[in-house]
Amino acid sequence: MRRKNLFLLVATLFTVLFIGSSKVSAEQFRVGMEAAYAPFNWTQYDDSNGAVPIDGVDGQWANGYDVQVAKKLADKLNKELVIVKSSWDGLLPALKSGKIDGIIAGMSPTAERREQIAFSEPYYTSNLVMMVKSGGPFAQASSLADFSGAKITAQLGTFHYNMIDQIESVNKQTAMKDFSSMRVALQSGAIDGYVAERPEGVTAEKANPDFKMIEFGEGKGFVTNSDDTTVAVGLRKNDPNLPVINSFLTGFTPQDQKELMDEMIAAQPEAKIQGAWYDQIISIVRDNGKQFLNGTGMTLFISLIGTIIGTVLGLLIGVYRTIPEISNKFLAFLHKVFGWLISAYIEIFRGTPMIVQAMVLYYGTALAFGLSLDRTLAALIIVSINTGAYMSEIVRGGIFSVDQGQFEAAQAIGMTHGQTMRKVVLPQVLRNILPATGNEFVINIKDTSVLSVISVTELFFQGTTVAQQNFMYFQTFAVICAIYFVLTFTVTRILRFVERKMDGPDAYVPIQNQMQVQEPGDA
Repeated sequence: MRRKNLFLLVATLFTVLFIGSSKVSAEQFRVGMEAAYAPFNWTQYDDSNGAVPIDGVDGQWANGYDVQVAKKLADKLNKELVIVKSSWDGLLPALKSGKIDGIIAGMSPTAERREQIAFSEPYYTSNLVMMVKSGGPFAQASSLADFSGAKITAQLGTFHYNMIDQIESVNKQTAMKDFSSMRVALQSGAIDGYVAERPEGVTAEKANPDFKMIEFGEGKGFVTNSDDTTVAVGLRKNDPNLPVINSFLTGFTPQDQKELMDEMIAAQPEAKIQGAWYDQIISIVRDNGKQFLNGTGMTLFISLIGTIIGTVLGLLIGVYRTIPEISNKFLAFLHKVFGWLISAYIEIFRGTPMIVQAMVLYYGTALAFGLSLDRTLAALIIVSINTGAYMSEIVRGGIFSVDQGQFEAAQAIGMTHGQTMRKVVLPQVLRNILPATGNEFVINIKDTSVLSVISVTELFFQGTTVAQQNFMYFQTFAVICAIYFVLTFTVTRILRFVERKMDGPDAYVPIQNQMQVQEPGDA
C-alpha cells in the first residue's frame, strides 16, 4: 500500500511538471530584453507609441529602439512578436535554453559572446561616454586622463567594464548588475562615474538633473573596435532566421537608425522628480499602486504555497527517517539507498543559493530535457523543495524533542510505529516546529526577490521596474521596503495568535476538594 502511494506521488509530480510546462510556439518570435535600458528598451503602463505587451506581466508594455527593431524583424519573419522581460544575466541562458528566440537588448557582439551564440549584422552603432554627477569633481572632465583616481564602474557582463582599464590610475570598482544600481551608486556618491553608451547617457541626463554625460573628443576617449560600439541581434547557433534578419538589417541604413533612435528618445517616459520626498513617495504609490499590488499578491502566493508544500515534504522526510530497522534485507537496502538520496537532497538544497537553483531548474531543464517550464511553476517548485530541505531538519529536531518515554509507552500498549507517529508524536511536533515554520514563511516572503532572475513578477521585480522608469530609487525602494515589512510583521502576528490558541489558556482553575478535613487542634 505504501509503495502504491509513493508511486502515485511520484507520478503526480511528473504530471504537474509536464502539464505546467509551456511550449514555445513556432509562430512566435520571442525576444528577450531588460525593458529597463532606455532609450533602447523600457517598460510603460500603456500601449502608446507602438508599445508591445510584456509576456506574462499584466498591465505592462515594452517600448524603445530595440522593441521597434524587433517589430520590424517579426514582420519580416511573418511571426507574432512576443517580448520577454528578463534580467541582463538571464538573457543568454534564456536564449540557449530556448525560452526566447533572440536577444535584442543593446547587446554588443563581443568575441566572448560569439563563442556562445550567433549575432546578426549590426542594427545600431554608438559611442561610449562617462556618466558623472553634475556639480561633482568630475563634471568638467573632457578626457580619460581627467578620471585618474576616480571610482569608476560599469555593468556586469559587458565590455564596458573592461574599458575602465584604459584609464590611468583609476580606482576600478566592482561591476554592478544593471544601470539602476549604477545610477543609485552615482547619486549617493558611492562611485564617481560609470561607463555607458551615448543613448543611455542622453536618457539619464534628461531624466535626472543630478546626472551629467561626459562625451570625449577625438583621441581623448576610449579606444574601441566595431564589435564594441555596435549592437546586434543575438541568436542561437545555426538559427534559420539569421539570413532573413541579416537581409533586413543590411538595408537598415545609419540614417534610418538615427531617425528611429531620435524618435524613441523623444517618446520615452519622462521622470518627474519634484516636491518633497514624502510627496514623491505618495505619487509613486498613487501612480503604481496596481503594480505593487500585483507584485505583493505574487510574492504571497509563491511564499505561502511553497511554505505549505515544503512543510509537508519536511514532515514526510522527517517521519521516513524515524522508520525502525527493517528485517527484510532487500527492503532494508532500498530504505538505506533512499535515505542517502534524501541526505543528498538536503545537503544540496541547503548548501546552494536559491537564485542558482532557480536558474538551473528554469533554464537547465530546457537545455537538458527540452522541457519549457512556466516561470511561476518553476518558482513554486524551487521555493517548495528549498523549504522542504530546511523543514526536514526542523522536523527532525522536533521529533527528537519528544520524550523517548512516550515512544516506549506507545509501544507498550501495542501501537505500531505509524500509529505512534500519527497519534502521539506528530501532534507535539507540529506545535514545537510552528515558530520555525513561521520563520521559514517570513524568509520565503523575502527570498522570492531572487526569482526576478527568471522573470517572475513578484514584488521586487515590480519595484525595480517602477524605479527604472521614474529614476526615484530611494523613494521607490522605501515603498517596497515598507510593503515587505507589513507582510512579514502581519504574518508574524498571525502565527503568534495561532500559537496562543494551540497552547490554550495560560492558567487553569483547579477543582477544589469538596471534602472538608478538620485539622488536629481545630475547635
